[in-house]
Amino acid sequence: MTLRTIVPLLLLLLAPSARAERGLRIVIDPGHGGSQEGAKGPGTLQEKDVVLQLAKRLRERLEKEVGAQVFLTREKDGTLPLPDRVHFANGKRPDVFLSIHANSMPTKKLRERIEGIETYFLSATASGAGARSVADRENADGPSGQAAQNDSALNFILHDLVRMEAHVGSSRLAYSIHEKLIAATGAEDRGVLQAPFFVLTGVEAPAVLIEVGYISHPQEGVQLGRAEYQDKLVGAITEGVKGFLRELNKRDHKGGEPSGEPAEGAPVASPASP
Repeated sequence: MTLRTIVPLLLLLLAPSARAERGLRIVIDPGHGGSQEGAKGPGTLQEKDVVLQLAKRLRERLEKEVGAQVFLTREKDGTLPLPDRVHFANGKRPDVFLSIHANSMPTKKLRERIEGIETYFLSATASGAGARSVADRENADGPSGQAAQNDSALNFILHDLVRMEAHVGSSRLAYSIHEKLIAATGAEDRGVLQAPFFVLTGVEAPAVLIEVGYISHPQEGVQLGRAEYQDKLVGAITEGVKGFLRELNKRDHKGGEPSGEPAEGAPVASPASP
């Protein structure tokens, strides 16, 4: 058994004690950037700018209220490939990974009608056609193929153990954040969904992708560019992260195993249709 094979399992087993020693770490990924502009909103509003603003506000709030070390995958308007985002995140050994995006619709009729918030966690298959479409759009900046990296059956199993732990946490994190976002903003609840997002693949921590609203919608798009609305979003995400971390700490102290179900009291949101 090689060191490369053993490390993922050790990370899984030692995660609670590692958190206690080094403190909480959170990575925020502002989607797109540089030549990868993302979705466009009313006027000159662009997804890449809005999500960077949100990420910086969120970092400040999390550092203040959670006391975590918070890292951004990008600090400015620059192009950053999706594999580099994953590599950066894993290098920080985070306890939570948050990828922030703004959604859009392709036609004028749908842009005028569709609004609301969606929160995603990773799955090999999408919750539905809408989730698949969102994943395809967000994955467009990524590589067209991914080489297999596992050099043995045992290595694959050990990596899978880490991913399984992260996946259970991702589900709970998604529900915790989504509930707070809908309550704080009054936005249309478009559900907690699953889809194969490249940026969530390979992150060895609870990881979610948040579509904070439809920047393509005439009213919601304008809201996303306003500081007061961004503060509502940031406050809600912070509260969701705090709720998730409380559950994580309870589990660590009790030595229990995660159930894979949403946090107690979290509504199970259904996929919304256009």
